[in-house]
Amino acid sequence: MESNPNSAGSRTLPFFLALGALGVVYGDIGTSPLYAIKECFHGHHAIALTEGNIFGVMSLVFWSLTIVVSIKYVIFILFADNHGEGGIFALLGLISAGGKNVSPRLRAGLVLAGILGAGLLYGDGIITPAISVLSAIEGLGVATQAATPIVLPLTCAVLFVLFLSQHWGTAGIGKIFGPVMALWFASIAALGLIQIFQEPRILLAVHPVYAYQFFVVNKLHAFVVFGSTVLCLTGAEALYADLGHFGRKAIRLSWMGLAFPALLLNYFGQGSLLLGHPELNVNPFYGLVPRPMLYPMVGLSTIATVIASQTLISAVFSLTQQAIELGFCPRFLIWHTSRFMQGQIYMPAVNYALMLACLGVVIGFGESSSLAGAYGIAVTGTMTITSILYFVVITRVWKWSLWLAVPLMTLFLVFDLSYFGANLLKVKEGGWFTLLAAALLTTAMTTWRRGRTELFRKLETTVPLEVFLADVARQNHPRVQGTAVFMSISPELTSPVLLHNLQYNKILHEKVALLSILTANIPKVPAHERVNVEDLGQGFYRVVAYNGFMQSPDVPEIMKLASNLGLPIDEAETTYYLGSVSLFTSGDSRMMRWRKVLFAFMSKNAAPSATYYGLPANRLVVFGSHIQL
Repeated sequence: MESNPNSAGSRTLPFFLALGALGVVYGDIGTSPLYAIKECFHGHHAIALTEGNIFGVMSLVFWSLTIVVSIKYVIFILFADNHGEGGIFALLGLISAGGKNVSPRLRAGLVLAGILGAGLLYGDGIITPAISVLSAIEGLGVATQAATPIVLPLTCAVLFVLFLSQHWGTAGIGKIFGPVMALWFASIAALGLIQIFQEPRILLAVHPVYAYQFFVVNKLHAFVVFGSTVLCLTGAEALYADLGHFGRKAIRLSWMGLAFPALLLNYFGQGSLLLGHPELNVNPFYGLVPRPMLYPMVGLSTIATVIASQTLISAVFSLTQQAIELGFCPRFLIWHTSRFMQGQIYMPAVNYALMLACLGVVIGFGESSSLAGAYGIAVTGTMTITSILYFVVITRVWKWSLWLAVPLMTLFLVFDLSYFGANLLKVKEGGWFTLLAAALLTTAMTTWRRGRTELFRKLETTVPLEVFLADVARQNHPRVQGTAVFMSISPELTSPVLLHNLQYNKILHEKVALLSILTANIPKVPAHERVNVEDLGQGFYRVVAYNGFMQSPDVPEIMKLASNLGLPIDEAETTYYLGSVSLFTSGDSRMMRWRKVLFAFMSKNAAPSATYYGLPANRLVVFGSHIQL
């Protein structure tokens, strides 16, 4: 029986999705009030606490949230989905699908920009848990000065437990994320609203003239503080990246229905507080909290920041999986922590590297104010790259008129580039960390991509498959019972592993499957479109599998799909053949020596191919070879 789209269950589904989006999508931006306003009036680049400056900062916050989040991301960017998925790699997939509309040179430049954006997102993943949890626990220092010495060790302890618990996955505890964040947004909205009643004239700051006067009066200092107000936008990129999990309707409903108004009320409440009590600029967020509620609010803040951190950690896992499938990153061991949700994954190596980096920045920077500069560059750099990629999509792929695209993109880039430029002034105060992290990660990813290209060129045989099969027909090699599966880089060329096996063992299996796994420019390839099987005769079969950049290349699963399409295979009598490569850096490849060394190091420490492809160890044969790169 068909379901009625007007049924009560169908009507409540968007509500529950929107509730889930509050926890997963808006955890980061939702905890920004903990530190955003404080950085403007108490951080390293604090501005004088005059009435005009308070109104100016509030005006900047209002228009930033309205134009960058509500208009840019919620209204426009969310339409740029790649088969339902969002994020930088989804934009690159849309650009690749543009075909001849995007020149090879432009595509190469955009891929490099996308890799740089991914590097900045990794920097965001390092800094978000550090600054969020540290900001929450710093509330103990507001409650009592005696608690100040324990803020740093307590922050490290919370982060340590958070990362150690990652292997359990978020499938179970994720169910409480939404309700907890709903409580958080309701609490910060109530705190702000109560204070606004004390100084309701703060609401006049919605007029953009106050932002204009702020720049006129303070000049360069205003531009520097403008870089601090970007902290109210942290997590905007996650809104787009999580599109595939919740859909446009739920994300928009949760933003416009609760997150956006709650954030505005709290920010304006902090502004109202500073008008009457400028001495509370040390931590205006906790200044809104009544004394008896201070400890409970620190607890709720800590839980909310842990949720915000969890969403960024999960996003890093997802981003790494996509990078692996697109050839930007070496293989890492991936654990699927949920039988029902494919996106729930855990990567031990990535998790522990992220943990060490987070603990390092907490100990190294010591306080949330010191991390603000590093955070701003990560956020604004990613937003700028997203705008550029989006412009290429709407003009080259969707064929928008420049009369429509240019004014829209000008509005976006005015904010993005202004924010980015303002945060570049804070390189000495922490911004260097983000730039260094992005540079190192971009270098690693581009080196891996170039190294793989050179390695495939070395491994790729020049023997067309048709020529090999003709030779097999003439030679009449002995055949043994069972099925052999050989991994092949190209469906048209003969697998070097197959050639080595025939050269050394002088036999062929009764049935030979030549498997090529090709990465598609879409997140997930449907099961009925994922595998093609072609009978080549003489017991040879060509199996071509298409893997989305958010799917794991599980070879046994692929072979089951192939058997449903006519491949005569008995899993118990199937042997898998792989090649293992030892790299030497003295070859003639067109790579700098230091890149060769880096690529060899990354290749040596990548997860084993057998583990990555899910191959059974008791039916696996590996052929080793030496390659001069």
